[in-house]
Amino acid sequence: MPLETKLTKLLGIRVPVVQGGMQWVGLPRLAAAVSNAGGLGVLTALTQPSPEALRKAIRETKTLTKYPFGVNITLLPSINPPDYEGYARAAVEEGVKVFETAGNNPGPLIKYFKSHGCIVIHKCTTIRHAKSAERLGVDCLSIDGFECAGHPGEEDIGGIVLLARAAQELKVPYIASGGFGDGRGLASALALGASGVNMGTRFMCTVESPIHQKIKDTIIASTERDTVHIFRTLHNTARVYKNTVSQQVVALERRPGGAKFEDVRELVSGQRGRRVYETGDADYGIWTAGIVMGLITDSPTCEVLLRRIEREAEEVIGGLQALRVPADQAKAKL
Repeated sequence: MPLETKLTKLLGIRVPVVQGGMQWVGLPRLAAAVSNAGGLGVLTALTQPSPEALRKAIRETKTLTKYPFGVNITLLPSINPPDYEGYARAAVEEGVKVFETAGNNPGPLIKYFKSHGCIVIHKCTTIRHAKSAERLGVDCLSIDGFECAGHPGEEDIGGIVLLARAAQELKVPYIASGGFGDGRGLASALALGASGVNMGTRFMCTVESPIHQKIKDTIIASTERDTVHIFRTLHNTARVYKNTVSQQVVALERRPGGAKFEDVRELVSGQRGRRVYETGDADYGIWTAGIVMGLITDSPTCEVLLRRIEREAEEVIGGLQALRVPADQAKAKL
């Protein structure tokens, strides 16, 4: 029996799972595969070099799936910011109706998307930011716990408390992000009031993921202890894979006097991270990964993965229901 949540009804999907936006990973083949499997696939806008390139990626995705998919636009601090408005306009003009936003000052983007009748899912790492986004009119929130890959914020709040707080405070539906990769996790998120989950690292390790097989094998061989936080002292914390480069960055940050961004710029270059995915050399640069690696033991197709997650979640939920017994059948307890 399919799971029906506020998320599945809002997006018109079968499985309450969203593939989060991931730089260099959220490409047409993966996004389409997730959507075809019943979830919501997401293209990462800034992986494309220009708004026009994003148009082409959207058109390619439409040839691969007839189901809904979204576009992620993440607002990053930058001396020379990307053409966010151009990316947003291109996606809307190409008929995209679902957007995942993240980062600071999303108001103008949210207003633009809502004025064109789009659905907006905004990622947050704190309840106060989530409530702010709620006031801006988002349709759904993605609540990122400290377990997540990438930027978990600066308050180090784990998913269990953060999701329970979301249930207390939020009026719009929310999904859980950070540490999710199987049906047990989906069931736990639903129990904590979420309408589904957002998965990134788990989707990196699928047949349709565009990254090198050696990186998929590295993820499978890794545990929940194989990540590290960088940029802690720069107040822009990021959870990344623990390799020689990320440990160099941490060492520079811990030296007397700390480190400035200029001291680590070359080590954390985005292009070096991209080469990791292209060459399979896990030590070449910085690449994001979550502690969910400890739960990943294979690299299935997205179809197999989502069918399995759906079945596992249903089994867990059924098992929890079996715990309830009529009062007259319960053994007396002191």
